[in-house]
Amino acid sequence: MAPRRPHDSGTGMTSARTRERMVDGLRARGIGSEAALSAMQRVPRHLFVDEALATRAYEDTALPIGWGQTLSQPWEVARMTEAVLEVAPERVLEVGAGSGYQSAVLAELVDGVWAVELLPQLARRGKQNLRTLGYGNVRFRDGDGRTAWRESAPFDAGLMAASAEGPPEEILDQIRVGGCLVGPVGTGEDQRLIRWLRNPDGFQAEDLGPCCFVPLRHQAGTPSSSK
Repeated sequence: MAPRRPHDSGTGMTSARTRERMVDGLRARGIGSEAALSAMQRVPRHLFVDEALATRAYEDTALPIGWGQTLSQPWEVARMTEAVLEVAPERVLEVGAGSGYQSAVLAELVDGVWAVELLPQLARRGKQNLRTLGYGNVRFRDGDGRTAWRESAPFDAGLMAASAEGPPEEILDQIRVGGCLVGPVGTGEDQRLIRWLRNPDGFQAEDLGPCCFVPLRHQAGTPSSSK
């Protein structure tokens, strides 16, 4: 997929230059995928948070987006995007899409994104954000992340932006052989970012290090599908 032109909206602490400094910091911390970094430089993160927080959008920190949810810190977005790109995906599933920032970064890099957000109010905001910026290759809906998007599976890769207690079996089942799912497991300060690579015999788990995400929630009355 051809990269989009940079979105240059913003001045001062929300300018393209501020975005560039954020990317320089991620590169200095070890993010090696220039494709992921270029995508993050193009996407205006400040448009995915409330206006009152826009001047903090390019700090390497998670930011609240309402309803008890957060926008993942740039480092974690970059690290997860980099890990997903290693399988050269064209179709990517995203669970816990929030206000749409990670969806936009992925949309810069792959043919299609299927994004699921549990909270209808937040899903509406995410859809509007992506529509405003012209991302026509993202399908975005509200729904239970634990069941994800069965009818459009299998996906080349998946990205989970909320922490499960264990390997999320039902989401893993929607990843094709040769693909991967990247997401956190664990609770509190004991979370680890895991990449599950699917081979013909099952999944191989790779520990990518510590992380911090909100817990994966499900709709009332829906049982957990984690092992």
